[in-house]
Amino acid sequence: MTKTMILGLLNAYGPMSGYKIKQMMESSQTEMWAYVQPASIYHALRKLQADCSIILESLQQTGLRTTAIYKITEAGTQELKQMLERSFAATSVVFPAVLYTALTFMHELPDSVVVSSLQKQESEILKMITDMQAGEQAKLEYGAMTPQAAAVFRNIYAQCELQLQFIREMQAELTGELKGLSHE
Repeated sequence: MTKTMILGLLNAYGPMSGYKIKQMMESSQTEMWAYVQPASIYHALRKLQADCSIILESLQQTGLRTTAIYKITEAGTQELKQMLERSFAATSVVFPAVLYTALTFMHELPDSVVVSSLQKQESEILKMITDMQAGEQAKLEYGAMTPQAAAVFRNIYAQCELQLQFIREMQAELTGELKGLSHE
């Protein structure tokens, strides 16, 4: 997804530096919803340049610092289109496999440990929602909120809420079991 993100940004916004691409990815919080780490872009830029998908358009000198400005090529535009087509065709439903596996064997741990871990996961999801809301607000302030981006935010919130509901349900069941055992 890193290559797709880089090519997409260069195609949409024109030539820019790796640092600018990294800033755009950080402000959009791509590590949360696209699983693209902004720090991974420099390696991807080198690979895209080697594949002739991007070219070094210019080097800009600011004081002692030299900044490379990259531009998407026609081959890069075609590669982006192919990547997007494959992405649209791929199934995008993702199950929380790690959680489901842990729940399958949760009897190996005391209920209190499982409940505590689920509470930590709940806190992390709530933080994720807060972070996404900040990203959404930033997009709104920059005037970069497209209908598609708004739909993505709605979908992310819905998935987070569904996961929170499930985690809270598991906590309630375990807490109920704990209370039931203490009355016997």
